[in-house]
Formats: sequence, C-alpha cells, structure tokens
Amino acid sequence: MNGNGAAAERVETVIIGGGQAGLATGFHLRRRGRPFVILDANQRIGDAWRQRWDSLRLFTPARYSGLPGWRFPAPPLSFPTKDEVADYLDAYAARFDLPVRTGVDVDGVHRDGNRLVVTSAADRFEADNVVVASGAHHCPRIPDFAAELNPSIVQLHSSEYRNPRQLQDGPTLVVGAGNSGAEIALEVSRTHPTSLSGRSVGQLPVKHGTNAARFVLPLVRFAGTHVLTLASPIGRKAMPQFLANGAPLVRTKRKDLAAAGVELLPRTTQVLNGFPALDGRVLEVANVIWCTGFAPGLGWIDLDIFGDDGRPVHRRGVVPEAPGLFFVGLQFQYAATSDVLPGVGRDADYIADQIVTRVVTREVEAEPVLDAA
Repeated sequence: MNGNGAAAERVETVIIGGGQAGLATGFHLRRRGRPFVILDANQRIGDAWRQRWDSLRLFTPARYSGLPGWRFPAPPLSFPTKDEVADYLDAYAARFDLPVRTGVDVDGVHRDGNRLVVTSAADRFEADNVVVASGAHHCPRIPDFAAELNPSIVQLHSSEYRNPRQLQDGPTLVVGAGNSGAEIALEVSRTHPTSLSGRSVGQLPVKHGTNAARFVLPLVRFAGTHVLTLASPIGRKAMPQFLANGAPLVRTKRKDLAAAGVELLPRTTQVLNGFPALDGRVLEVANVIWCTGFAPGLGWIDLDIFGDDGRPVHRRGVVPEAPGLFFVGLQFQYAATSDVLPGVGRDADYIADQIVTRVVTREVEAEPVLDAA
C-alpha cells in the first residue's frame, strides 16, 4: 500500500524521467519487447525544455540531435529552438507509443527484498529494474554567499532566467563563464551594462554556424562520442574537467562578448557590503544571474550507492552495489556527449541490453528443475 492506501503497482522496469534519456531508454526496451513505464514530474513531455530561457537554441545541428529511430524533423544544418526540441520529444513519445505517465514526481527509491520500490506522493511501484533518467542538470547550484547579497539586487539562476525583461535597470553580473553564462551575458548586454565572471572553460576554435555544422561539428561530435570516453586514456583525463567546468564555449566566444561590451572578469568569490566582490573589487550591480550549474539532485535515492564526491558509483550506468538500478543521462556517464541529445541514445541502448540480460538470467534461474528420472 502507498500513503493513500492504493496497492503497489508491479512493473518490470520503471524509468524515472521523461526527457531525452528516459525516452531513448524506453525506445530500446520497446524494441526488445520488454514491459516498462516512464514516470515524469512535468505535466507534458518536453516541459523541461519549454521552461528554459526564451532564445535558447541547440548547439548541435538537427542532423545530430535526433533520438534513436527518428531523426529530428528540421533542416539538417539548422539549430533547433528549445520549443522545437520540446515538441519533438512530445511527438517522439507518441510516435513510438511509449507508456509515459506525467505529473508523477518521484520522491523515493529503496529496496524491499529483491525488488526496488519507487514512490511518489500518490503512487508506489515495485520493480525488478529502475532506470534513473531524471537528468544531469536537475537542481540549481548557487554559492552560499549569494544569501548575503543586498535584497535590492534581483537574483536569478539560469534555470529561472527567461529574458532581459525580468531584470531591473542597471548593471548586471552574470556569474559562470560556460556556455549558458556566455549566451545569457551576450543577450543581456543589448539592454544592460553587463559583466561576465568566471574561469575560462576554453572554446572551440571555429565560428558556429552552417559551415561549422557541415565541416567541423561532425568532427567535434565524433571526438565527444568516440574519443572522449571512459574507455580511452584521453577521455579519462578529460572527464574531471567536464565534470567541474562543463564543455568548452561553442557558439558565443570570448571575443564576441568583448565586442558586445561585456566585461570579462575573474571568479566571484564573496560578498562585501551586500555586493558581489572579486579580487578585492566590489561590483555595485542591480542584477545577478547565477549560471553556476546544477547538481543531479539524487538525494531521494535511499540506497548506499554514492561516492565521497556525492556522485553515484557506477560502471557505464550500471550500479554494482544496487543490482537492478541503472542510470542514463549522467554527465560523462560514458562519454563527453552522454548527457546530450547526440550521445544519449548509445548509453540507453547499452542499459537496455543490461536490463534484458538481467531479466532473462533471473527468469532462467527461476525455472523449476525437472527430474530426469
């Protein structure tokens, strides 16, 4: 029984998250003929994309942004908008008749005997397998000293930012110099004096656009998918950089920011007299946008699977310490592209294979032994 008195529902595999990772996993399980259900906290598939900032576009062209079984329905060298991505995911679930239940906000996973139990406020599922596909970018990360800022300053995390109309007049500081920070700083600079604070993450040495999409981005995609992997020494060396700082700048480069009048500053490290400060300099700003990343937000998993760094301990998404628990869509789960559209399908295919192998093995072990006599 769950908290509302309803009986638990028995399912072979529960997939938590109806974004690109969960849908790709569902596709591969459907293709293998295995039963499953996908649970998503949003009211509509794709809402996680719809809720991002208005001007966001993919960094990869449509040609490389489709999920398994269906290419992205847009000109191959175009860069889809976030709403086009959301609609594509919604249509993908319908196209392959994936069993998605929206509005189910999972709040716990624990073990009960040889089964895993998934719970929400109104539901309880008992499963042989659970795939956590809730996203690598789930819980906004904001420095503790943000609470010390003057209350008159408008503060937004990148997950809350939609457009510059949310800001009050006056100077704006964008904290975090990765791709999100660079894109948002460039947009805000058209209406506000803008500074961008953060450690450089590097940048691709080509201009983003159609020519790059035709000649250079295929090479970048190949490197991110097949070279920068946990199977290669160069990939294992690169992984800590990706986990700590994210990917190099793709579309908006530092010279673009400088040309737009964005002041490039070191990391913001503290608050002095209610204002952000760095290297002893106090910035009297009206707005601060925190592009400081996300944490996976997996504290609701009540299983002993986490390392000292707080990340789940796994081998390519398989959790040795919790048989039946899997991940898809973690940052650098296997490769640099594991958490984005161009790379998530391969990891989903691998995990689907692991699930089928586990299910078949358990079925064989459960078969009664006939007495030959």
